[in-house]
Amino acid sequence: MTSSSTQSRKVLSKIAQNRLQKELAEWQLNPPPGLKHKITDNLQRWVIDVSGAPGTLYANETYQLQVDFPEHYPMEAPQVIFVPPAPLHPHIYSNGHICLDILYDSWSPAMTVNSICISILSMLSSSTSKQRPPDNDRYVKNCRNGRSPKETRWWFHDDKA
Repeated sequence: MTSSSTQSRKVLSKIAQNRLQKELAEWQLNPPPGLKHKITDNLQRWVIDVSGAPGTLYANETYQLQVDFPEHYPMEAPQVIFVPPAPLHPHIYSNGHICLDILYDSWSPAMTVNSICISILSMLSSSTSKQRPPDNDRYVKNCRNGRSPKETRWWFHDDKA
């Protein structure tokens, strides 16, 4: 978690707590393939193992997602990042930030942690190359002071990676 989000972190609202408990119970009953929730006592932060799908560039590779829920989830999107080392992908920065519209501009309260993770797994599975975004070094340098990816003004222009 970034230092700026540590300072602004607030306790989850009752609505957020209820929603996350429901999502967690559903996840435990029917875990999505290729995704494993690491059980902790912190409802506000989930750590999820993501296993690359067979037959893709990421087959036999496992990465970790960190999902931090804001006070007013699901009305506000969670912060989702890969815990470094992040996969080499045209939409994933080396600091773990993910350029995926549903995490920002296209967020909907109807989305769940499950649907977010499946979208990220799909993004990995459809990639045709293992490389960093062209502006990786500049972006990561600008984030050094703990900037959250939710503070970034993303430009979503490429859905082919």
